[in-house]
Amino acid sequence: MQLELRHLEAVCRIAEAGSLGRAAARLGVSQPALSAQLRRIERVAGGELFTRGRHGVDPTPLGEFVLSKARRVLGEMDALAAGARAVAPHPTLRLGCILLVLVDRLIGRLEQEFAGQEIEVDIEHSVTTLTRLLAAGRYDAVVYGEVADHEVPLPEGVAARTLVPKEPFCVRMSAAHPLAGRDRIDLADLAGETWMTMVEDDDGGPEALVDACAKAGFTPKLRYRIADRKMHYDLIAAGRAISVSQPTAPPAEGTVLRPLAGDPVTGRIRLAWNRAAVSERRAGLLYRAAGLAYLDNVPTNAFHRIWWESRPELHPALD
Repeated sequence: MQLELRHLEAVCRIAEAGSLGRAAARLGVSQPALSAQLRRIERVAGGELFTRGRHGVDPTPLGEFVLSKARRVLGEMDALAAGARAVAPHPTLRLGCILLVLVDRLIGRLEQEFAGQEIEVDIEHSVTTLTRLLAAGRYDAVVYGEVADHEVPLPEGVAARTLVPKEPFCVRMSAAHPLAGRDRIDLADLAGETWMTMVEDDDGGPEALVDACAKAGFTPKLRYRIADRKMHYDLIAAGRAISVSQPTAPPAEGTVLRPLAGDPVTGRIRLAWNRAAVSERRAGLLYRAAGLAYLDNVPTNAFHRIWWESRPELHPALD
């Protein structure tokens, strides 16, 4: 693992809050998730960054060093984004997204809705990074996901709108898997499997998967965290892992997508924008483009099309 800006931000928030619990609340993640992330950061840094006591946490000498560098890096990145926007204002719409399935169709829909408008689209692997860059002016708007009850904290001056309030995650497995022939799979039947971990670890997804598996009577064996889609699919096709997936995901050779009985893990998709940079009219066009991009993918898998069509209350309001 390499340290990323979101890791530096987590370290800074822990120091500012003085406790993992308060820092977790400010970052919008669970305390166990933040503790696990801190352990990963400490392994990369080469030692403990904080000492834990009855009254909270205090930085170690190594922690003080990392904090000083982290604050400088984050400050410089924010200044760079804000300065570039002030010095070279331009009409380009800058959109940041996590790796949602709808992104594949979103660019075409944006070109239709924003005819003649220059548009930049970047992909991030962290919701925390997306919202920080939105606050810093690097992005005008962001499209992101939240899993289960997780709520992403948004910076001041930002408005948000839910695009898809609920979608049930399904499972992707090898076409040769013994359960691949089933129309629907019980999560408990996957107890012995090796799982891909979710690419985003700060949207509530990993905690939701672990919690759902615990309710099904087992702890998932999480082994791979791979953002490259081809490698991800190849490992699954080879029978080396399974993964949870959005139900609108495309087919991949050697794999199948199957719904999970009872919808044990669900997510939602949201759009947020900087009110100072995006007018209500343009925000409406963004919402429409993202909604149409999602709808383009609904027919991809018959099981989700049936699920979706039976729940009109979840459909984005595009009129």
